[in-house]
Amino acid sequence: MMNRVATFAAGCFWGVEAAFRRLEGVVETTAGYTGGTVGEPTYREVCTGRTGHAEAVRVVYDPSRVSYRDLLTVFWDIHDPTTRERQGPDVGNQYRSAVFCHDVEQESAARASVKRISGRYARDIVTEIVAAGTFHPAEDYHQQYLEKRR
Repeated sequence: MMNRVATFAAGCFWGVEAAFRRLEGVVETTAGYTGGTVGEPTYREVCTGRTGHAEAVRVVYDPSRVSYRDLLTVFWDIHDPTTRERQGPDVGNQYRSAVFCHDVEQESAARASVKRISGRYARDIVTEIVAAGTFHPAEDYHQQYLEKRR
């Protein structure tokens, strides 16, 4: 079976990338930017909140070893999907919660997962579920950032 791609935004991409890298069946992760309007954005530009990009992680996975549903479970578990444009101390649209879907199956699974988990929260889930667009890898020093800092 061929590897597949999934893209998630759940706050600062450092911790998001580290969470997905720990999963059996994840082949590769890349921290980067997506969902914005500026071509080839830099970290400094994205941090202004004016490019429209989210800090995101592209996950390449082997669906014979880990399912997209499993990836969604990790996504929901690692952040608060009820806070708009914020995760912990990080504030701005670049830290929004989003699932960037690469096909209709991913969109359907993401929407179904929202229904499954919505009872966990006192507030509404504000996670965007949108079509994946251009993904711009972040600068090299952001890749596997937390692993490098150990």
